[in-house]
Amino acid sequence: MYRVVHYDKQRITYKIQTIRSPPNSKFRVFRPCPLSYFYKKKMMNNIAERLHSKDWQHISDDMHERGYALIKGLLTARECQELIELYNDKASYRKTISMERYRFGAGEYKYFRYPLPDLITTVRETVYPYLATIANKWMEVLQSDHRFPSAHSTLREQCSEKGQDKPTVLILKYGAGGFNTLHQDLYGDIWFPMQAVLFLNEPGEDYHGGEFVLTEQIPRAQSKASVISAHKGDMLLFTTNFRPVKGTRGYYRVNMKHGVSPLHSGNRHTLGIIFHDAQT
Repeated sequence: MYRVVHYDKQRITYKIQTIRSPPNSKFRVFRPCPLSYFYKKKMMNNIAERLHSKDWQHISDDMHERGYALIKGLLTARECQELIELYNDKASYRKTISMERYRFGAGEYKYFRYPLPDLITTVRETVYPYLATIANKWMEVLQSDHRFPSAHSTLREQCSEKGQDKPTVLILKYGAGGFNTLHQDLYGDIWFPMQAVLFLNEPGEDYHGGEFVLTEQIPRAQSKASVISAHKGDMLLFTTNFRPVKGTRGYYRVNMKHGVSPLHSGNRHTLGIIFHDAQT
């Protein structure tokens, strides 16, 4: 069984055909490959195109002003479902964490192993350069000499030099009563100050409660909390541990943490994309 591609001046059509002798000159034969290959390749290109088409100036402004930005409708319902179904694929993960065991909350999350699924790699590598530009602006206004590389592959190389070679991308699952305590995702000496979370279920239909919460520790004042309402397929970009805020004497750091409020019912899945790697 071969995949035979018939070339036409107006379009390319594909069909499966069993042949016992070499095809004529208007056909070209390729080795067999899964039918899903072409779908996956097109899907990866589509996700990258969707990301490139977003208003990154507006996203940058939101990150500077609030420390987070919501990108609506990045993933399709089908892509969300495929990621949820991947949750039970043991071969995809290197570690499973019970939140109750470590008093992180109530629920479970799993760290992916390399190589990551194509969809995740595409999102991670496409988003990173945009965020690196924002992060370097933060370093500049805070008068720090540190700069982040423009390519994600270079950041991974820096992590590897410090013994951080384990992926930190994770998928989280919460049931009724599940929650995540306020925290920051820092895994070693090398870290990137921004991350992303993709919402895979629809609030109000698949679950109730379980809002994403960001807190901002304002110096000499009470902390401020932001509750973000996101729908299935949305992606939230947010700071990993701080953001710069302009004061009367210039910019200063404001510490931020994130978590998830308790679910009242249903199931909630999210995909967390952290750009730096971990040692363990």
